[in-house]
Order: sequence, then C-alpha cells, then structure tokens
Amino acid sequence: MSETLANAIGLLGTACIIFAYAYATGSRAPNPFVQHGVNLLGAAFLTVSLLVNFNLASLVLEFFWAAIALWGLAKAWRNRGATA
Repeated sequence: MSETLANAIGLLGTACIIFAYAYATGSRAPNPFVQHGVNLLGAAFLTVSLLVNFNLASLVLEFFWAAIALWGLAKAWRNRGATA
C-alpha cells in the first residue's frame, strides 16, 4: 500500500472519530450503535494507516479505542430491548 493511500485512509479514520464525538456531544440521546460503530470504523482505518506509517504509541491508542468501541457495542446489544 502506498504512503499516500495509507494517509488518506488515516484521514478518513480521523473524520470518523471526530464525527462520532460530535454526534455523541450534539445528540440528546445518541444511538450507541452509530456512536460506537463509527468509532470502531475510525480506529480500524487509523490502524491500517499506522501499519504503513508506524507509530507505536498511536497504535496502542487505537487498540484501546477499538476495544472501548467494541465494549460499547456489546453493551448496546445487551441493552437493545431495554427502555430508558
């Protein structure tokens, strides 16, 4: 994969994470599947970029970002039938 493509994928990941944060902050009752799903997608895109443009600290951050997103998705899945 070219460095240019890796950078483009990384920027897309950054956009996903910024969107998810803005969505969670700006919504009265954000859909957790959207919030955590987009965060997970962003972490995945950034990980692809980091495999080409390696940075250990950022790769560790993306691992935890993805783990938290997966945890949020699992929690949302368990609570999907519950009423607020």
